[in-house]
Amino acid sequence: MAIGIEQPYGLWSLVIINSLVFIIFAFSFAGPRSGRDWRSFGAFSAFLVALFTEMYGFPLTIYLLSGWLSNRFPEVDFFSHDAGHLLETLVGTIFGWEIDPHAGPFHIASYILIFTGFVLLAKSWGILYEAQRRHEIARSGPYAYVRHPQYIGFISIMSGFLLQWPTLVTLIMFPILVYMYVRLAR
Repeated sequence: MAIGIEQPYGLWSLVIINSLVFIIFAFSFAGPRSGRDWRSFGAFSAFLVALFTEMYGFPLTIYLLSGWLSNRFPEVDFFSHDAGHLLETLVGTIFGWEIDPHAGPFHIASYILIFTGFVLLAKSWGILYEAQRRHEIARSGPYAYVRHPQYIGFISIMSGFLLQWPTLVTLIMFPILVYMYVRLAR
């Protein structure tokens, strides 16, 4: 790598660090115990690894769509890291927005969804742990409103990341994971 030249991809250490930070953070709240819990947590973890691999490692979506994107939007360098925020970039280009993709409306909405998801996981975990310890059904906190707030938390986190950095792989995985969480909740 030449000095002074930005390398927007191939940052495998960031793939590993971000994946581990978010997976460990989610694990600390979700605390999977059963095989069913581990499957759902494993699928969520795979979603995060796929996301961060495209965000910092190898931009598969950009490569696959580069011909179409460069024909439709020749003024955009889609191989720059900022352009990987596809919703911000495309909507901004179409409507003439001149904003930092990290401060645009999709990115701010994604922060809210991700934060809300982690808060829901945090508030749910202690209540569930105590209820399981007493061999009771959790009925307080988020459980007073919904039977499986952890699943809603995971879906909120994934939705936030999709707004922030949509990829073909995660767009395919998302409805499968939502279906899996709905099925597990029954």
